Amino acid sequence: MILSASKADLRAQALARRASLSAEAVAAFAPFLAETGLAFAKSHFAESPLPASHEVDLVGAYWAIGAEAATMPLLCALDDAGFSVALPVTGPRGTPLTFRRWRPGDILVKGRMGIAEPPVTAAVVEPGLLFVPLAAADREGNRIGYGAGYYDLTLASFRESQRVIAVGVCFSCQILDRVPAEAHDQKLDYLLTEEGVTPCASLSASG
Repeated sequence: MILSASKADLRAQALARRASLSAEAVAAFAPFLAETGLAFAKSHFAESPLPASHEVDLVGAYWAIGAEAATMPLLCALDDAGFSVALPVTGPRGTPLTFRRWRPGDILVKGRMGIAEPPVTAAVVEPGLLFVPLAAADREGNRIGYGAGYYDLTLASFRESQRVIAVGVCFSCQILDRVPAEAHDQKLDYLLTEEGVTPCASLSASG
């Protein structure tokens, strides 16, 4: 997937801001993310009960890389609270992510992008709540990822068959005034930063 120059520039700008954060600021976000993300998941599933055919509340998250805030505390908090957690498995370019169940302590393997992910033996699921990584976003819910388009394809696929809530996780310095949106781009419903959770304008617009 080829990004336009404006998107590429905005991504670089936001990632540079993130890279300038202190190690203390990055480390402090991890426990806050765990506490706030867990509270959001509890509230979400309390307000949006699943059909009786669903045995557990499924939450999709991701394995943090680089300068992203660590997600392991969030994954552990969700698991401890009884949620079923899933991590993404990356396939060929141009295909959606596959989410497979995972629990802290389960084996992880190196995936196509060099990111840890569950093995092919783990069960495939479609979470109704996704915590989504990003490079940049705006408060309208527009998101810039890392360039491969996997999450746009995944959200589009999930939204064809079910209601899914996408929570973009980032530092507040990655939120820009405006992110250009193209026809294939999928909007976020909420943003979760070190300042808390805020709904995106796209949520109210979608009803």
